Amino acid sequence: MIGSKVRQSVVDGRFYPASANAIKKQIASFIGKDTKKEDVSACMLPHAGYVYSGRVAAETISNIEIKDKVILLGPNHTGNGSAYSIMAEGVWQTPLGRLNIDKSLSRALLDGCAYLRDDPSAHLDEHSIEVELPILQYFKNSFEIVPIAFMSDDLTALKKIGFEIAQVIKNKFNLKDILLVASSDMTHYEPQEQAIIKDNYAIQAILEFDPDRLMEEIKRHNITMCGYAPVIVMLSVLNTLGTKEARLIKYQTSGDVTGDKTSVVGYAGIIFN
Repeated sequence: MIGSKVRQSVVDGRFYPASANAIKKQIASFIGKDTKKEDVSACMLPHAGYVYSGRVAAETISNIEIKDKVILLGPNHTGNGSAYSIMAEGVWQTPLGRLNIDKSLSRALLDGCAYLRDDPSAHLDEHSIEVELPILQYFKNSFEIVPIAFMSDDLTALKKIGFEIAQVIKNKFNLKDILLVASSDMTHYEPQEQAIIKDNYAIQAILEFDPDRLMEEIKRHNITMCGYAPVIVMLSVLNTLGTKEARLIKYQTSGDVTGDKTSVVGYAGIIFN
């Protein structure tokens, strides 16, 4: 993959269907009547299997006017690659088609962000960004991406990366052309009632654009939110650029789908404008 710069889908047929028609049919089943598209700066989406979290992600994206450039921030579950890994060039393949990496934006981010490293190996087997792509493609068939994976709990570094990403966007690009997507699930494998309580602490911190409080709540309540690092980076970007409004579109758990509420995973969809 690295030599050819084509990152093939690795979780199609597992996290989401393997065929384009099946993907479209499943996503269509998640959304109701057409919603008015909003011009937003960012969103937070879950990244579990579509059967569990796809409705949250699809309903959230259905409210968004997807931009021509999408920066995707995801957690690194695999442990491969650098702590702050960007794939700076190439193509990502999904069953719905190919998406080019925006090389000018990725290179500007590499130049402007001291911690970021060009490391495609971090993205080879990671699902957190891949899972978002077919849902985005369902609503907009052509856009360019910049994928960045995070494997760090260094709050200072994460906030600095967010600040530096914001400076690159502000100085070299038009914010109106860029959508930030932070990929994260919420509490993992706890009883539903407990998961909802814990997730509410994290969600309130996110809605208040407060990365410090988010980290505090995660530590205080032992919230197993896998993508807090990319969310902290996103909040730092938005704070630097002056974004003021946030809205929770949908929250549910895997128990709402399966009926088994003894051990659930939480999912939240949030937009920022």
